[in-house]
Amino acid sequence: MPEMQAEVLIVGGGLGGVAAALAALRAGRTVLLTEEYAWLGGQLTSQAVPPDEHSWVEHFGVTASYRALREGIREHYRNWYPLTDRARRSTALNPGAGHVSRLCHEPRVAVAVLENMLAPYRGSGRLRVLQPYRPVAADTDGDRVTGVTVQHRDTGERLHLNAPYVLDATETGELLPLTGTEYVTGFESRADTGEPSAPEQAQPTNMQAVSVCFAVDHVDGDHTIDKPAAYDFWRDYQPPYWGDRMLSFRSPNPRTLEISERSFTPNPDDDPWLVQADQRVNPGDGNLWTFRRIAARRNFLPGAYDSDICLVNWPMIDYFEQPLIDVADPDAVIAAARELSLSVLYWLQTEAPRTDGGTGFPSLRLRGDVTGNGTAATGGDLTHSGLSQAPYVRESRRIRAEYTVVEQDLSLAVRGDKGAVSYADSVGVGMYRIDLHPSTGGDNYVDVASCPFEIPLGALIPRRVENLLPAGKNIGTTHITNGSYRLHPVEWNIGEVAGLLADFCLARRVTPRAVRYTPGLLADFQHRLADAGVELRWPDITGY
Repeated sequence: MPEMQAEVLIVGGGLGGVAAALAALRAGRTVLLTEEYAWLGGQLTSQAVPPDEHSWVEHFGVTASYRALREGIREHYRNWYPLTDRARRSTALNPGAGHVSRLCHEPRVAVAVLENMLAPYRGSGRLRVLQPYRPVAADTDGDRVTGVTVQHRDTGERLHLNAPYVLDATETGELLPLTGTEYVTGFESRADTGEPSAPEQAQPTNMQAVSVCFAVDHVDGDHTIDKPAAYDFWRDYQPPYWGDRMLSFRSPNPRTLEISERSFTPNPDDDPWLVQADQRVNPGDGNLWTFRRIAARRNFLPGAYDSDICLVNWPMIDYFEQPLIDVADPDAVIAAARELSLSVLYWLQTEAPRTDGGTGFPSLRLRGDVTGNGTAATGGDLTHSGLSQAPYVRESRRIRAEYTVVEQDLSLAVRGDKGAVSYADSVGVGMYRIDLHPSTGGDNYVDVASCPFEIPLGALIPRRVENLLPAGKNIGTTHITNGSYRLHPVEWNIGEVAGLLADFCLARRVTPRAVRYTPGLLADFQHRLADAGVELRWPDITGY
């Protein structure tokens, strides 16, 4: 088997993996980075999820490198897209004028910017990116990982990779079972965590829904897809707490659990400058078309876009029939989730109620070119080629960590005006409501107001394994607090810290555990983070 080595091995090329790679590379390290799908960037790109961010993202509360990514996306539009003069002049350009984020954009733009950020290191040879490879085995020696075997997704070719530090940036914590690293899945019990929203008994197979997103526009013609094989099942499916069939515009309000009816008006010809993308004020999901819109045609010169482009990541595509993690055939679970998404599209095209009293929107057109999955070449199959390349995975395996973040650390109801717990070993900040989607155990939404929180270094350190670091959603959170720590800027911050920690430990010849428990080392590392533009504390603000 061919061997490859570097100073830092990062398995998984999502946002955390890319941030980790950039941090280690900027510190002068050599890096191997693997990714299963055709695009780097994970939830921002191959999963096609516009960035979920907090209300203060334009001013503070993210790392300097994440801010550079955001500004790079805006600059890419200014350089290459036919923007109106008003849009081009805007310092806070929101290309899609979506309500979910102040920066809704097409996934391909983020791919271009991420690749540009990595390009100098590819050119120098200090970064080698292996795509499309997934981990299939690992070697260990006591409490250390000594190698990881990855396999080409299509050809089956295997490579053996090794490095002094191994970072797990996969979407589901794939290296944890392969390396024997202790981990948790699903709901912990209230007896274990003391969390107000936890169940009495642990539920390890009770995990958040996965979603397969897709992009559509609305143009002349009939673009109705073939009827999906599972359509009749999904058309009649009604969860007991949903208030209607799942394929409807009625569903629970995540914050109140009252049954709400959303509207759907393609191309409403609204003014993009009147969109208030602030989830503190309004979740923005009233009109599903503008909720996660990624291209607002009125931001571009007349005729450049025949239609807005709408990204479908809505309640009705959440697949919670079975968990994705630690099951015999995860690919079958993903295929079932894809079938649900196609059924949602077919329902929209043929049966969805219109305000004029008619049914169906046959002019909705699936835009697989926007999600980079227009053909089977990107790893799907022709049946699912118009959907996102990868499923949006909200919940990962999570390490049993030196410190586990629990609900009472950040819940606004628990903490009140005291704010979230401040950790002596803070290595970053984040903010998002505790936002749990319906889960495989039959639970409705769990949506809890949160305080702006910190990221403790202890949550990045496994209790036993010495040279494996989590670099994404697999840190020491619970099922509940994962709902706050899983979002785009927090994942980036975690990955960036993991990359910097690997460099720091190599330079000082110490372990991550020693950094946390040795005051002098911890202070030096936190200074290193501050120098890199990683914010460690929040100003005095109130959560939502």
